[in-house]
Amino acid sequence: MKVRFWGTRGSLPVALTASQIRSKLLAALRGAAGLDLSDRETVEAYVDHRLGFDIAGTFGGHSSCVQIETGAAETEHVVLDLGSGARPLAGHFMGRYGATGQTYHVFLSHVHWDHIMGFPFFSPAYVAGNRIVVHSGHADAEFALRRQQQAPSFPVDFDMLAATIEFRHHLPGEVSEVAGMQVRNILQMHSGDSYGWRFEREGKSLVYSTDSEHKVEDMAMRERFADFFRGADLVIFDAMYSLADAISVRADWGHSSNIMGVELCQLAGARRLCLFHHEPAYDDTQIANVLEETRRFEEITREDHMLEVLSAYDGLEVSL
Repeated sequence: MKVRFWGTRGSLPVALTASQIRSKLLAALRGAAGLDLSDRETVEAYVDHRLGFDIAGTFGGHSSCVQIETGAAETEHVVLDLGSGARPLAGHFMGRYGATGQTYHVFLSHVHWDHIMGFPFFSPAYVAGNRIVVHSGHADAEFALRRQQQAPSFPVDFDMLAATIEFRHHLPGEVSEVAGMQVRNILQMHSGDSYGWRFEREGKSLVYSTDSEHKVEDMAMRERFADFFRGADLVIFDAMYSLADAISVRADWGHSSNIMGVELCQLAGARRLCLFHHEPAYDDTQIANVLEETRRFEEITREDHMLEVLSAYDGLEVSL
């Protein structure tokens, strides 16, 4: 399996501002003092190896949308959530596989707007011959997608979509076979409920667990999620807040922390943790700092199992 990230922000999309881009340029130029910038190879080596990702790149601004390449069938595709990242993903799909004749399996964590707002811009939905299957733990998923396209909120009504659109309701714990994968979900703590998903194929496993709050004192919940994460090759985890915020000023807001992600993955013996659903108020440097702090925490709490820690960004690819 291969995982591609098309949207990694939480709550709402954000964009780089002119002042932020200026700050990146100034930092890059200051760091290049003494280098021969007339030499292309020198410039590329400086950008690729000496500048931090927070200066040379960006974690991006689209809200939650992740693609799984299963390798099972050329015409079946898997998408996790339909945040604003669904728009560029749609362009990728249509450019690579053609406009029609495809099946798209969409797994929703929940139906809050930042996780479905990209659906009206998911171009395969407008093409006859495509099939979209929406998998959800919420019985009202169809209502939510229809409502956001009703007037006066959007000019194209849901009933004008040309693709065949189906809805499948999954109960927690039940195992389904989808696109060559075994799939099951888990109920998470979030306003209106959310669901984490576990995908398994040919000995590889992926967990997608966003918009989930974990109470430090709730050991039963911790064990339940550790079992769900058990041995996963990659856990995509809601790390929107610091632990201090998650247990104080933002308690009961329905999100988790980088520290809780490490602890759960260590308890579960997972191989890789990917921090996800980034706080929209954080700039690239703040997100990079969270990643470094998380890696330090993992190192000092490590026992006999190393947990690799990544931070999701728009465009990141991870092979399992």
